[in-house]
Amino acid sequence: MPPVSRSIIIASVIVFLLQASGGGALLGIFALWPTPEVLLLAPWQLFTYSLLHGSMGHIFFNMFAVYMFGSDLERLWGGRRFALTWIASVLTAALMQILVGTLLGAQAPVVGASGGVFGLLLCYGLLFPNRQLMLLIPPIPIRARNFVLIYGGIELFLGISGLQPGVAHFAHLGGMLGGWLMLRHYRGARRR
Repeated sequence: MPPVSRSIIIASVIVFLLQASGGGALLGIFALWPTPEVLLLAPWQLFTYSLLHGSMGHIFFNMFAVYMFGSDLERLWGGRRFALTWIASVLTAALMQILVGTLLGAQAPVVGASGGVFGLLLCYGLLFPNRQLMLLIPPIPIRARNFVLIYGGIELFLGISGLQPGVAHFAHLGGMLGGWLMLRHYRGARRR
């Protein structure tokens, strides 16, 4: 596994183990509290929330996605570009959640690497559009591009409808935006 992907997984697992061993204080300090005050009073939360997770299933699926999509992207781009794309996706996810949280009055803390994962997922779907993925439920093959389009559409629907409360759907979409912006940035830099 490439080094940045491996580092993200190791750091997330270590922080999750700290949380599990009574690190409830970690949430208060390092989770993202989606209010504008965070930008001035606790800017580290724009990144640290991505190392925290709410459950074993939450961290498992996020880290599985980092392994599955991140490894190929890091091999293609190299560690530096991969790391910058991850950071941009995590940051745009946080900013999107702050914006939506402010507009809707959401006060619940946000945790998880899903914003970064969704940024990687979007990049993967655009760079490897015809690669076949095997879904777990239902177990059917699907092209990466179609998977990203469907998953993004579901996230938008769930975010607007409110049918799945307690999930930061707009942070997921913000992560996708971050991945897309980084792809555009690198394509523009390559043309120059």
